[in-house]
Amino acid sequence: MSINEVIEVLENGDSVKLKEMINEWLEEGLDPNDIINNKLLVAMEDIGARFKQNLLFIPEVLVSARAMNAALEILAPNLSADDPSYKGKVVLGTVKDDLHDIGKNLVKMTFKSNCFEVIDLGIDVSEEQFIKAVKEHKPQIVALSALLTNTLHQMELVIKKLKSEGLRDKVKVIVGGAPVSEEFANSIGADGYAPDAVSGVSLAVSVTKS
Repeated sequence: MSINEVIEVLENGDSVKLKEMINEWLEEGLDPNDIINNKLLVAMEDIGARFKQNLLFIPEVLVSARAMNAALEILAPNLSADDPSYKGKVVLGTVKDDLHDIGKNLVKMTFKSNCFEVIDLGIDVSEEQFIKAVKEHKPQIVALSALLTNTLHQMELVIKKLKSEGLRDKVKVIVGGAPVSEEFANSIGADGYAPDAVSGVSLAVSVTKS
């Protein structure tokens, strides 16, 4: 079964066909990590690359991510933090006073489909809630989303709170959302900025290695 077939099934969001393919691979004795790294993630990387080139759009990426998540549910029992496919843990949320969740949900699905464990705190998340989640879950990354210009300052408050609690050097902070820019991210001391969910995955992988 060629990688192009896997890409086509993922792009079409055909969860049923994808599950059938995975069960066949498992019956053939393929290692779950090989299935993820050499088939599913390669296909998702192709879809992500075409999204960046404006050849695919958000609804299509969402469909692919849903199918990928369905596939990972089958493989999840075989994965742990010790497996090479596992990329890390992310605490994610839309900052306080911001009730937008479409972008955040896309980020969540995209991260999960790329083998990150995601702790989704939801919308209107205060700095105290982020701190509590960092202490409880001990993530490698805190991902902050904002869709309103007048809530951008909340991102800076979260970073300042992480510093005052002695947690800043324990996590990488990445930010995103329509009004966010790389310049803004740098000005508040974030570790990185991503303009979209697919770029966010690449950024997360990069900052966890730095």
